[in-house]
Amino acid sequence: MKTLDCRTWQCPTPVIETRKLLLAEPGNSLTVLVADSSARENVSRLAQSLGYEVATDETNGSYTLHLTCSGSHAVATATSAAPGKTVLFVTGETLGSGSDELGHILLKNFLMTLIDATTHPDTILFVNGGVKLTVTGSDLLSTLNTLSSNGVDIASCGLCLEFYGIKDQLAVGRIGNLLETVETLHQAGRVIRL
Repeated sequence: MKTLDCRTWQCPTPVIETRKLLLAEPGNSLTVLVADSSARENVSRLAQSLGYEVATDETNGSYTLHLTCSGSHAVATATSAAPGKTVLFVTGETLGSGSDELGHILLKNFLMTLIDATTHPDTILFVNGGVKLTVTGSDLLSTLNTLSSNGVDIASCGLCLEFYGIKDQLAVGRIGNLLETVETLHQAGRVIRL
């Protein structure tokens, strides 16, 4: 039985790494070590959704999760909620409202998690402050370049880049325009707005 030590990892890494192992070796048992109750709950939910039974031991606030296939191992499959492409519409530098610092961390983790997701969006459109994520100096360039190399079309609004004076600093994807943005959104089967 393999052991995955996630005690030093922040969300969402424990869930992502557990999922990778469970999908790579379906039906095999796995022991997962996590540092807090949130990670315990998240990993447990994932394992149960994939057909694993979860037994938990607690030691000094850390948790050991024993994942055993229950015989009804679920195969993760991509399902389409609607015909057409999936478009991620990024309108700012943060995810949610409240703390801008936390919002940036959440957006960064969201986009990093997309890399390991079963399916990727077809297109990511960046507008307004979101275009700042696609230029030189952005801490998301590596993540966005990986998504781009996986076939995700990344487009930043040209008017927005000009407004912020950063058009010449575009470092990932291409320059788009608002007509294209409108048409892409209208033709999409799914639009996810961040």
